[in-house]
This record gives sequence, C-alpha cells and structure tokens, in this order.
Amino acid sequence: MTIGLQRQNTGCFRLYYSCVIHLLAQAAAIFQAYSHDAPTLPRNQVTIEPSADQCNNSLADAYIALQQWKKAITNDPLRITATWVGPNVCNYGGVFCSPSPDNSSENVVSGIDLNHAHLAGTLPEEIALLNYLALFHVNSNDFEGFIPFSFRKLSLLFELDLSNNRFFGAFPVHLLDLPSVAYLDLRFNRFEGVLPASLFNKQTLDAIFLNDNRLVGAIPFNLGDSAVSVVNFANNLFDGSIPDTVGQMHKTLNEILFLNNSLSGCIPRQIGELTQLTIFDASFNRLGGTLPDTISAMISLIGLNIADNLLTGFIPAAICNLQSLRSINFSNNFFTGVSPECLRSLSIKVDESENCIPNGALQRSLQQCKDFLYQGLSCYPTPPLLSSIHLTNPTLSPPSPLFPLTTSTASSLTHN
Repeated sequence: MTIGLQRQNTGCFRLYYSCVIHLLAQAAAIFQAYSHDAPTLPRNQVTIEPSADQCNNSLADAYIALQQWKKAITNDPLRITATWVGPNVCNYGGVFCSPSPDNSSENVVSGIDLNHAHLAGTLPEEIALLNYLALFHVNSNDFEGFIPFSFRKLSLLFELDLSNNRFFGAFPVHLLDLPSVAYLDLRFNRFEGVLPASLFNKQTLDAIFLNDNRLVGAIPFNLGDSAVSVVNFANNLFDGSIPDTVGQMHKTLNEILFLNNSLSGCIPRQIGELTQLTIFDASFNRLGGTLPDTISAMISLIGLNIADNLLTGFIPAAICNLQSLRSINFSNNFFTGVSPECLRSLSIKVDESENCIPNGALQRSLQQCKDFLYQGLSCYPTPPLLSSIHLTNPTLSPPSPLFPLTTSTASSLTHN
C-alpha cells in the first residue's frame, strides 16, 4: 500500500481527560506487544501533551517516538529538532504526514526525511511506534550504533535509507522481516561479517545497496533467487566467486556491481542470460580465465568494466558490436588480443591499456606477459596475485603462450 507523503497541519490544541485515559490504555497494549521482541520501550518517560480535538492514537504514538528520538540525538547543528516541540508532530522538521490508510479523516506520520541533516546520535527502539511509516531516510548523518530490533515492526516501510552514517554490527538481518520493504540502502557504514542467504530470498526487494562496508565471505550462492533490479556489492571484503546463479536474475536485473573486492574464479557464462542488464562492473578483483563469449547476448549492456583483474584471452567483435554498448574497460589484465571493431568504434569508449596486446599502446612489459602467460593459468583454482607469479620450474620447457612472444612481438610491447 502506497502512502502519499504530504505535510499536514493537524490543528491539534487540546485533548480531553477521557481521551488521555484511552491513549494510555492503548499505549500499554502496544507496549505489551513490543516487549516480546524488543527491549523495553520507556513510553512512561514521555509526557503526552494535548494532541487533538479527536482521539488519534497514531499521532500520540508518533509524539512519544519522536520525543524519545530527540533525546537520543546528541548533535543537531542545523537545529532541526528545535522544531520538535509540542503535540503537532506533522509540523516537525523532516516529518511528513498523510491520511491514514485505515481512516482518511485522520493523519498519520508516513515519512521521515532527514537526509544531510548532520545529526549525530542513535536510533531508539521507540521509532517502531511510527507504525504507518512508509519512508525512512537518514542518509548522510552521523548516527551510530546498532539498528534497533524493533524496526521489524514497521509493516508499511517501503524505503529504508540508512546510508552514509556510522552504524555497525553484523548485517541487520531483522530488517528482512519488514513485509513491504523494496529499497534497502546500507552503504557507507561499518557493517561487518557475512551476508545471510535470506537477503536474496526477500522477494519484495527491488534495490540493495551494500557497498562501502566491511562485509566478508562469499556472496551467497542463491543470489539468483533475488528479484532486484539493482544490487551493489562494491568496496567490501567479499571473496569466492561470482555465483553461477546470477543468470537467473534475467527478468529483473538492470545493474550489478562487484568492484573492489577479492573475488576470484571465472566470470560465469550464465552472465549472458542477463539481457536486461545495463551495467556490469567487476573491476579490481582477482577474476581469471577468459571473458565469456556469452556477453555478446547481453543486448541492453551499456557499460562493461572488468579492469584490474587477471583475465586473458581475446576481446571478440561480437561484444563490441552490441548496439547499446558505450563503454568497455579491460585495462590492467593480460588480454592478448582485441577485435579491430572494438578499437575502430566511434560510439564505444575503450580502455585496453596495460595488457599483453601486440602493437597495442601502453601495454605491459614483455617479461610480465611471459611470466603470466607461460603459466597456462585458468580461473580455477584461484589465480595467484601478480606479485607471486614466477616460473615454478625454469628448467622445464614452458607451454606455448597464447600468442608467440617473438622479437617482433616483444618490440610492440611497452616495457615498464
């Protein structure tokens, strides 16, 4: 259920004694429900001020939640929470109200937008009292600590943006209990540990941003079970290989980013099934082997970045003939050839530097190419780092390289 976000003035001025008694009874009931799953919510620490001419339980709960959050905020240089005074919560800075989906004559807090507010502090458990919340954005602040377990009670939450803060701890798996969440943005925090496989079983999710944390381990094999259109794993500490199941995401996936991790193994051939994919970035990893020719079936691909890996082989014309392709970066690998169609194209930006391409500009030294290519390395087992590459038994004749390293070939390579 989508809730339109709009500032409303509730016209709250007074609350009759009978309504106060009713609200306190309702508060006790809700408190009892929360106490099974979350730490005690100290509702009795907030005095309920006169609220509205009619009894609005949701706004009374919102008042409690926001006053508790105000207490947990330790720095507010823009003085946003200075507006968080009195019972009219719909007039608070960063707070948005809309008609209740249950009763259009009553307003509820349906959105929090405090992006770039420079706030510091923590998130209290009482935020879960905002039970009509559809949007919660606090990116680019200085919040820290764990994500409250009570957040799992926000049954209408659709967008959750906690990015660019200092939240820490293991991946907050309790957020996967949110029944309606579609946008999950946890990037630029300090989350650590492994990803739960259940993340990719969450079928409501459309966008997952995990980049720039401290996440480790292998990307779960059931990645392909996800229905997301965008997923970003960049700038973490993931290892292992790209799951073969990635091809199963062909109905929904538009962008996937693996860059700057420690992924190894092959780029799976199943990637060619991603006919709606526009961006594939697996640069700055340890991927080896050759580039799958199945990429030529990725008819929507706009950007392909596989730079700074241990890849070799040939870049075929079929890839550069993709009508949508505008950029391909395969620099800092060990490719031995590239189709002339790629280099002649006026519509595609190509970076082929630091490879082993005869007559190519800005290529690796002949010795680097020899040391790597004579190994006959495949992508399984995990290729070694370039710094560890050497001829393991120089008394034996090495296997034939992928292109003859003759004197003429050597002269075409730039020596470093």
